[in-house]
Amino acid sequence: MPTTTTTAIPRDINIAQAATMQRISRLAHERLGIADEHLEPYGHFKTKLSLDYLDSIKDRPDGKLILVTAISPTPAGEGKTTTVIGLGDALNHIGKKAVMCLREPSLGPVFGMKGGAAGGGYAQVVPMEDINLHFTGDFSAIALANNLLAALLDNHIHHGNALNIDVRRITWKRVMNMNDRALREIVVSLGGPLNGFPREDGFDIVVASEVMAIFCLARSLDDLKERLGNIVVAYTCEQKPVTARDLQAHGAMTVLLHKAFAPNLVQTLENNPVFIHGGPFANIAHGCNSIIATCAALKLADYVVTEAGFGADLGAEKFINIKCRKSGLRPAACVVVATLRALKYQGGAGLKTITSEDMGALERGMINLERHVDNVRRVYGIPCVVAINHFNADTPAEIGLLCGRMAELGVKVVLTTHWADGGQGAVDLAHAVVDLCEQPATLQWVYDDGDTLWDKVSKIATTVYRAASVTAGVKVRKQIERLQLEGYGHYPVCVAKTPYSFSTDAQLLGAPEGHTLDIREIRLAAGAEFVVMVCGDVMTMPGLPKQPAAHQIDLVDGQVVGLF
Repeated sequence: MPTTTTTAIPRDINIAQAATMQRISRLAHERLGIADEHLEPYGHFKTKLSLDYLDSIKDRPDGKLILVTAISPTPAGEGKTTTVIGLGDALNHIGKKAVMCLREPSLGPVFGMKGGAAGGGYAQVVPMEDINLHFTGDFSAIALANNLLAALLDNHIHHGNALNIDVRRITWKRVMNMNDRALREIVVSLGGPLNGFPREDGFDIVVASEVMAIFCLARSLDDLKERLGNIVVAYTCEQKPVTARDLQAHGAMTVLLHKAFAPNLVQTLENNPVFIHGGPFANIAHGCNSIIATCAALKLADYVVTEAGFGADLGAEKFINIKCRKSGLRPAACVVVATLRALKYQGGAGLKTITSEDMGALERGMINLERHVDNVRRVYGIPCVVAINHFNADTPAEIGLLCGRMAELGVKVVLTTHWADGGQGAVDLAHAVVDLCEQPATLQWVYDDGDTLWDKVSKIATTVYRAASVTAGVKVRKQIERLQLEGYGHYPVCVAKTPYSFSTDAQLLGAPEGHTLDIREIRLAAGAEFVVMVCGDVMTMPGLPKQPAAHQIDLVDGQVVGLF
């Protein structure tokens, strides 16, 4: 674990359950100046902010936006969410008014293997169990809206198919918020004419759905409804797109989502405010919390710390080219999170040896950090600092090597101990970030709106991933060309690939160059207004591991145990 004393290391859940939380209404009033009438509480410690209140503060000036990203993830862990929380607490420690913006956890990873999204150690968001489980029901609402559309689609076909939908060209899938590989490819409507027309179908996980992406990119309820109506669910026998609006589904979908659309407010262990809202996966979708939550935070604080999922090649790229492009958001500074043990893993060290000093492995793995830093500074145009999430096993020699290499690039390195020490352990990082926010930052797009879809994915591949080329089968190339001709060419591109490598091969560590990005599937997200390019073997419905985390989770004497 990160730096601690030699006493037994408490589990995250034990730390969270021992926290002294403020009533959320009091915190909202004292820290953010929000009166009770603008809150919709879910118990004593979590609340939603009314959309009318958010509309009333829209003309306030914005604070500074700080993006936290990371190196390519490894089984050793990097601590990106923990760093967001530690940094937010630290900014408040040094007298700055700071709010954090995070994504809601998916139950798939919670009961699978990755874990939750509430931080760790003494840099956590609470109530941790609620956040990692049902929270305020947002994901259930998103699943219901998605599946209502699927039901209305099949119902339309069953009752005469007035739109002349080609059942071979249905693209809309049902979703559930759990990893379940058995539902990836299924056959529906078996059992005779009363049950519809049999066809191949499948499920995605909720966080991979277009409804989730729309939920996080919409700016208002009207915008949400408009985007939902634009969802393309199928094609007619004449190969014309069929939308949710054609099925008269978007109004009811908006009704299911309108309460969930209000952002959620909770607190850190140190009683600092945090918005947690939305949760699209970054290896499949755009991997950022909702625009409405981020914009609200910027009106209420001088500094807003947010994260983008996985490494800077996936989450940060989509944060810039999708979220910022569509919202007008502009980060003033970026934090790139790394651990020495994860860098050693990137350099070829095994998981059993990464806690031992290994200058050779660190030297080889450093290239991964250097690539991400180069992308953030040179490709995206954002000034950055490197935050080393410090562990007891880190040696002075290893720290010196990393600091020296970053110094050659003109990048500051800050060691942080927020896991063990809370906000106090990230005070140096907070000062570095405040200084960075005073530097000029000119956000740069990886591609232009006017580029073709093929040129957009090619620029991401060659500029960010350092691939030599992009390939696709004839069918996929024709789909891309057709989308271009149908007027979708101005949309951003959302690359879905493994987060564990710059390439599509999860085993290719470090910073590979000259590889090939092969596109195996195209998905139009007309409501979210981007085109998904599915590459490699990435799945939109994950499976559970051999030993899922669910085996350890239980309720004992009325209290949740085993949850991280």
